[in-house]
Amino acid sequence: MSRIHEALKKAEQERAATQLAEPLTVVTAAAATPVPMPAASFAEPVARAGRIEAPTLPLNITEPADGFLRFDDLRQRCAHPNWHPDPNVNVFLSSGLSPRGAEQFRTLRSRLYQLRNTTPMRVILVTSSIPGEGKTFIANNLAQAIVRQPDRRALLIDADLRCSRLHVPLGAPSTPGLTDYLRGEADEMKVIQQGPEANLCFIPGGNDVTNPSELLHNGRLKTLLDRVTPVFDWVILDSPPCLPVADSVLLADYSDCILMVVRAGTTPMETAQRALQELNGKNVAGVILNSVEENHLYGSYYYQAYGSNGNNAATDTAK
Repeated sequence: MSRIHEALKKAEQERAATQLAEPLTVVTAAAATPVPMPAASFAEPVARAGRIEAPTLPLNITEPADGFLRFDDLRQRCAHPNWHPDPNVNVFLSSGLSPRGAEQFRTLRSRLYQLRNTTPMRVILVTSSIPGEGKTFIANNLAQAIVRQPDRRALLIDADLRCSRLHVPLGAPSTPGLTDYLRGEADEMKVIQQGPEANLCFIPGGNDVTNPSELLHNGRLKTLLDRVTPVFDWVILDSPPCLPVADSVLLADYSDCILMVVRAGTTPMETAQRALQELNGKNVAGVILNSVEENHLYGSYYYQAYGSNGNNAATDTAK
């Protein structure tokens, strides 16, 4: 956990010093060298709570003869709406963002595969301690990095049922979605969307509900993940922040690993540490330090040494 502690300490040092800048830093639990990434764009408002009953309906997937769900079958039967991705928050479309960002998400992707070589993992939870640290940005661009590899499939799930925002950068419909599935009002084929990237699928948050925690606990999310996870290389859950509500702790029980997003210049170190304590006993794979000043990045000299005017980034890798 020493790398995680170093990342939190750096966030505390940045908080009092500067305005937010473009890159961020990733530190993984695999003794990786910190990696710069672009800044997050979204904030998540305060949550609301309440109760409604959640009826359960049987799954509506026709089993193939051998009993396994196949990606081609899912792709044929799921929704295919027109997406309009926002280039301002997608580093691979990169209109206003630093082109270095895409390379750093590729590095994060590689490190996750390295971790998977030693620890079985497929479901990733992306969370933060408080709203506005950039977890939605991270979840989206990590999925974009994964599906840009040949024959790699990713499923993005907006599991922030209190303030669903993941459909915004994707330019995708927000309903029907996860809440509708959990309430038994839609089956999985109605809530799974496929966008312009053939191997990227998405489940939006769905219609507003007043009892998100109860819905996450009613057993249908586990059923959904058990069914779809074998079809994808990675399933990425975008969750609410840890400290305002308990949803992330619930979602962690369905996840193989957790990425914690910490925003430099904003998040107090004690706040991030408290969030990690909330996740005590869960598999925190690493901390993503977001919005670090570019001149404070580790290995920033690489960017000046490679490429024309620093436009082609080279990344310092783990030794």
